[in-house]
Amino acid sequence: MKKLSILFLSILMISTMVLAACGGNSSSTGASEKGSSDSASGEGGKRTIKVSIGVNDKHPEYEASMKFKELVEAESDDLTVEVYHSGQVADDRSAIEMLQFGTLDVTIPSTSPLVNFIPEFGVFDLPFTVPNEEVADKVLDGPFGDKMLEMVDQQGLVGLAWWENGFRNLTNDVKPVATMEDVKGLKIRTMENEIHLDAWKALGANPTPMAFTELFTALQQGTIDGQENPYPTILLSKYPEVQKHVSNTNHVYTPFIFLFSKKIWEQLSAEQQEVVSKAALEAGKFNRERTREVAEESLETLKKEMTFTEIKDGEFEKFQEAVKPVVGKYKDKIGAEIVDEFLAEVDKAK
Repeated sequence: MKKLSILFLSILMISTMVLAACGGNSSSTGASEKGSSDSASGEGGKRTIKVSIGVNDKHPEYEASMKFKELVEAESDDLTVEVYHSGQVADDRSAIEMLQFGTLDVTIPSTSPLVNFIPEFGVFDLPFTVPNEEVADKVLDGPFGDKMLEMVDQQGLVGLAWWENGFRNLTNDVKPVATMEDVKGLKIRTMENEIHLDAWKALGANPTPMAFTELFTALQQGTIDGQENPYPTILLSKYPEVQKHVSNTNHVYTPFIFLFSKKIWEQLSAEQQEVVSKAALEAGKFNRERTREVAEESLETLKKEMTFTEIKDGEFEKFQEAVKPVVGKYKDKIGAEIVDEFLAEVDKAK
């Protein structure tokens, strides 16, 4: 009897191991996590593409993400799209890491967080290099933009399209800013980005890195004097309630980059890849148009709630001259070849 019991237990253990090896346990490590890929196994098949963005559902990027959903689902019977806004899934850096692990399909961050993975992306943080949207379009839609999209492959990502966050502009609660002299001494909140910090130091400000979630309270309490963001973000974040002045510094142009997980991308059929690629590009065009429309609308509203000060062309040249040492300092860190190529493409597009 004892031998029969041992034999029965052995058979039971072997059966359990075989079932597990064949996928008998259907709860994979990432499938139950919010934002993880909920896709059928094998190439192609019915899939849900999950998109994570950091902005809220009033932002042009969210509108464009919903446009992407509309386009994909109109062209494919086996693909659906879910969009998660306001960092519900993860912040930008964590979302990028989730793409690398294959636990999230898509994220569309600004290029700044990518510097942590690919130093060359710091080229987009160089201050006062892109003068307007027309130049930005020519650079991003040309060979240089294609080269940067391809560069993310080394990090387990697929770069599909350029979207737009827009130009960053300065607000403060102390005085109108029309010249470099006006910037001196202002405590300005920046992202935790060395290039941005050094640029504001070169302009005479006192930059303070701070999490975006802490910014409104810091402005309200007077811990800092001002901040810098695109016009839609300034308005949607209700900064006019705690800031008096806004200036069109346009000091940094920030693109959004549409990223797909390479692990998941390789599981898609060729037809699915084509649908997603086309939708990302078309939604990107929609995003740029809406971002620019909303930026203009936001500025008009800001002008009613704040004092708007225009910085003249001659003053812009002084700002550019002041930050040249910063560009030189980071040239080798970013990659001299990339920086030179970027600046050459900007000059060509002007």
